[in-house]
Order: sequence, then structure tokens, then C-alpha cells
Amino acid sequence: MPVRSALFDGVRSVLPLLIGVAPFGLIFGVTAAASAVGGGLGYASSLIIFAGAAQLATVQLLTAGSAAAVVIATALVINARHLMYSAALAPHFRDFPTRWRLVLPYILTDQAFAVSISRYDTDTDPVYKRWFFLGGAIALWTTWQATSVAGVVLGASIPESWSLDFAIPLVFLALLVPALKDRPSVVAAVVGGLVALLAHNVSYNLGLLIGALLGIAAGVVTERVAT
Repeated sequence: MPVRSALFDGVRSVLPLLIGVAPFGLIFGVTAAASAVGGGLGYASSLIIFAGAAQLATVQLLTAGSAAAVVIATALVINARHLMYSAALAPHFRDFPTRWRLVLPYILTDQAFAVSISRYDTDTDPVYKRWFFLGGAIALWTTWQATSVAGVVLGASIPESWSLDFAIPLVFLALLVPALKDRPSVVAAVVGGLVALLAHNVSYNLGLLIGALLGIAAGVVTERVAT
């Protein structure tokens, strides 16, 4: 499988998802520019953290004067889902050269995980896998960096009537719906979503993590009962 073909397959796989990622990046840039953190440091988090939800939470908490320990803990909890992504990708990454396994996790996102894990079910060539992942992840990384900068530069000049907030749930809905292929996945999504909704007021944003863990447990139980 030619490297170029795998790379462009990865890019093409995430193109529809960029419709949601771009406004999300703008929202973050605008928020950072208007915060106590400032546009410069706010944008730096796009390079260092590269995780939209965690970046938004970090900027908002710092602006509110939260303690550093609370800010760090919140960001870690929000990004705890990446542990589950990593566990799912580990068997596929095991065949990658060490340098790839050290670099690729930096550009791991919800979108990159979703499109890659689906493709890995049908394409087993390790070379194809790593270039496919790189293509999709780099397309997402580039879009996020560019729109974050645009948001910082444009700042308050973006009218509220644009209602860019819709992008955040849109991004995750676009990832969720194609993954609902059988009863266990539907049960996991419903249970996880309901629990996260009911627990949204839990301290340190733990409601999201609790919902994810209980959703996974519900899906596993459903699969075992069915077999």
C-alpha cells in the first residue's frame, strides 16, 4: 500500500468532521483572547495540550482564579478518556517503530481515534495503519491550530449571532452516530450519555468520566448476555 495513498485516505476520512472542529477552534481562540490568560498563552495551550475541551476548561478556571492544582486535575480528568483510546489502539500500535509510538500519541484526538479504529478493522497492514492515522490526525491538528489563531486574532469581532457554540456537541455527535453498529454499542451510548447528563454537576467534571466508565460496563454486560 503506497504511503501517499494511506496518508490521503486518513485526510479524507476526517474531512466531514472538520466542519465541527473549525468552529470549535474559533470558540476557543475567542475565549482565550478575552480571558485573563490572554491570547498568546491561550494559543500556546493548543500546541502544548492540544485538547479542545481541556483547553477551554483550563482557560476558564484560570480566569476564575482557581488554584493550579484544581486546573491541572480538571484537565487530567477531562482527558482521562484518552486512556481508553490508548488501550484500544495499543494492539495496533504495537507493530509500529518506536519513534512512531512516541510521536503519534501527541496528535491523538477523539476524531483521529474514531476514524482510525474503524479503519483498522478492515486494513491490517501496519504501514498503512500508521500513515492513515498520521494523515487524519495532522489534518485535525492543522485545522485546530489555524482556527485557534483565527479566534485569537478576531476576538470579540465575531458576532454572537453566529452561535458557534453548536460546534462542540456537533463534533461529538458526528463521532458517536457512525459507531452505533450493534446493541452493545447502543446500550453503552445511552447509559453513558444518561449518566454523564445526570452527573454533570459532580465536582471536577467527573460526571463525564463516570458516564464513560458505566457506559462501557453496560456495553460489556450486554455483549456477554447476548452471547
